[in-house]
Amino acid sequence: MSETTAAPRPPEPDFAAITAEELVAYRDAENRFRASAAARAILGEPDPGAAIAWQEIALPGRNLPVRVYRPAGDAVRTDLPLVIHVHGGGFVGTAVQCDWTNSRLAARLPALVVSVEHRLLAPDSPLAHAADDGWDVLAHVLRHAAWWGVDPARTAVFGESCGALISALTAIRAREAGLRLRAQVLVNPAADVTATMFDYPSVAEYGHSPAPVHPQLTYFRRLAVPPGTDPGALSPIYADDLSGLAPALVVVPTHDAVADHGRGYARRLREAGTPVRLSEYPGAKHAFLTLPGLEPQAEAAQAEIVRFLGDAL
Repeated sequence: MSETTAAPRPPEPDFAAITAEELVAYRDAENRFRASAAARAILGEPDPGAAIAWQEIALPGRNLPVRVYRPAGDAVRTDLPLVIHVHGGGFVGTAVQCDWTNSRLAARLPALVVSVEHRLLAPDSPLAHAADDGWDVLAHVLRHAAWWGVDPARTAVFGESCGALISALTAIRAREAGLRLRAQVLVNPAADVTATMFDYPSVAEYGHSPAPVHPQLTYFRRLAVPPGTDPGALSPIYADDLSGLAPALVVVPTHDAVADHGRGYARRLREAGTPVRLSEYPGAKHAFLTLPGLEPQAEAAQAEIVRFLGDAL
């Protein structure tokens, strides 16, 4: 996805009745807006201390774009810590929408940040595909650590919303593969895509106000786990074993329908003996970290993430 100078924002569709064709048209138009200069007023300007570029990497059976953030002037370094990032949105979204945060991580840690432009949810692309993209990018970069200029022993995963779900699943897969991550940062994670996804007080409280997100969550779940899929295998909150995982920072905006997903997952990590810090931002809404032009607490959350990853890496 290339940046554009101007693009109008499309109206939000009726997620209770949207067709596959309408989904493609909406997400293409919305992602053009998120990658446009006009969107910078709400998404924030990149840190000038970071160099940003698209790259394509070869994964099993597919090529996948990633958005790469490096400390400016550090192109020849071979010892940078690595942060694998996954953007939120699920069926819509692009790594460009996270330039504000990821460029600051690259410049201020400093680190190499690789943001996964994962396959978006669609009738022919379930959550399992996006989860594979997150894991496969991590494995690819670590296999080629010298080429990327990173120290594989200093690696973290980071994501927001659906991207936080993918990052949590990646952290579990890393442990199962014998890969030791230093940290995981999960911002407003949607940690449950089973039938109990809506059985949380925060969904009842914020699913219809201040914005009607319940239909969007219902549509998200329908795309994420089509019939024949085991939703429990894609819901980290129901993982059999959460011990031995990377220390976690779970960031929860309190005015968020899935706030209790994050709280519940933090509780399960703690019960399993995995170090976890639950950090709540009162009054903040779901996508607040990617909206510094609208959400006053985005700066504080971003600074907390920098500190947490700086200590871990």
